Amino acid sequence: MGLFDQLQNVLTQYTAGSNTSGPQNPQEVEQHFSQVAAVAPQASMAEGLAAAFRSNQTTAFGEMLGSLFSQSNGEQKAGLLNQLMSSMPPGAVQSLLGSGAGGGALASLLQSGSSNISPEQAQQVSPEAVQQLAATAEKHDPSIIDTASQFYAQHSTLVKTLGGLALTLALSHIAEKSGRT
Repeated sequence: MGLFDQLQNVLTQYTAGSNTSGPQNPQEVEQHFSQVAAVAPQASMAEGLAAAFRSNQTTAFGEMLGSLFSQSNGEQKAGLLNQLMSSMPPGAVQSLLGSGAGGGALASLLQSGSSNISPEQAQQVSPEAVQQLAATAEKHDPSIIDTASQFYAQHSTLVKTLGGLALTLALSHIAEKSGRT
């Protein structure tokens, strides 16, 4: 059995027409996600993540991003923060931080005139501040979900920290879109 056939067998378990909605064992879901992430196009992974981020079955987008941020390394944190802030209209980040959203480190970075946050600076920002920033960014520009999904599609090991439900939803979306299952 070839690699493509193995991938199809995995994805078949996540299609809406199957007898199950995917394996119930979180470790099995994580293993399947790893298998799919290793061979699926990054665009497919990003679409699957976006579906999980938008689902009403998972926690809010901001909460999920805050969780991913807390598990990220400095470079990943900086990349995410820079993307979130670039999606916000001028003044929106400042007003958010002025409302007591817990972004003291982020506020001081912005006040210093920094337009690009470094990995070292990103390490000082709290996941709670990112959660608020992501929620606000989503209100101003809903396509930030797609941008964040594309970013995290490059970091499948990190994405596994979202848990079984989010991974199952992502795999289900990938299976539905593959059209071959």
